[in-house]
Amino acid sequence: MPVLAELAGDENLENCRTFILENEDHTLAGVLKFLIGRYPEVQFCGYTIPHPAENTMHFKVQTTEGTRAIDIFKRALEDTTKICDHLIEKFPKDDVNPKKEPES
Repeated sequence: MPVLAELAGDENLENCRTFILENEDHTLAGVLKFLIGRYPEVQFCGYTIPHPAENTMHFKVQTTEGTRAIDIFKRALEDTTKICDHLIEKFPKDDVNPKKEPES
């Protein structure tokens, strides 16, 4: 299975889709859910991890008529990339100085 796929059975509605992501967990899912939930065209978004032993996540997006769920999902992925790029730019590795543990 590719890294991103669509759940079978959702083909009839452009505004309601369930996407399957491989090798992702709550870290990415939480960010996507937060971003997608703030878009005005979105009626519902949520995710499940079907089973802890499986390395898959199901992410459902339902939008208003005239807005394709895949476009909203792609937009959220692009926005996530922009946020990560901004954080990397603002907080380069060289500037991070973790506190040293006191020696015993």
